[in-house]
Amino acid sequence: MMQTRPHRRGFRTADLARISVFAALIAVLGLPGALNVFGNAVPITLQTFGVMLAGAILGSWRGALAVAVLILLVAAGLPLLAGGRGGLGVFTGPSVGFLLGWIPGAALTGWIVERGGASPGSVRLLVACLAGGVGVIYLIGIPVQAAVMGLPLAQAALLSMAFVPGDVAKAVIASIVARGTQRAYPAAVPAVHRERVKAG
Repeated sequence: MMQTRPHRRGFRTADLARISVFAALIAVLGLPGALNVFGNAVPITLQTFGVMLAGAILGSWRGALAVAVLILLVAAGLPLLAGGRGGLGVFTGPSVGFLLGWIPGAALTGWIVERGGASPGSVRLLVACLAGGVGVIYLIGIPVQAAVMGLPLAQAALLSMAFVPGDVAKAVIASIVARGTQRAYPAAVPAVHRERVKAG
């Protein structure tokens, strides 16, 4: 019993470190700024790439927590979103649905990757990034944008089509990066990590 407790405590500390690193990574990906195209009030940013990576590399709950940490810091007023945005005002704008969709998006990405076992393939990683990092975020973001802006749902969906090429490209790159990371560090694969937690 005395040997188990230090091991588990150290492992939780490692988890917190990884969660913090990925929250910081998503924030850093906002530094290049945001781009509004075709009059869309919701900007295009690189930060969804970080959300995909968080889910694909950390797994479901740790990936979701990394995103949640970032969003809490934004709510506290830190300018961590693309374009230096932060504060509670962010949560009243048309992009709030996309922002809040990052949490379940990362969770679903990680969940799909975890189902791939100790060596999730490239196709699974890509599907995970597309389903969580694109599908879930759009599913939440588009209806909320329509409601906030008073637009028909179809019009809001049409505006979001401008995001699709870039988001698909992010998903492809995120899946490649995640695959490379998992090959280099097999013990960091989400399913392997989960089994270690159960065993520890």
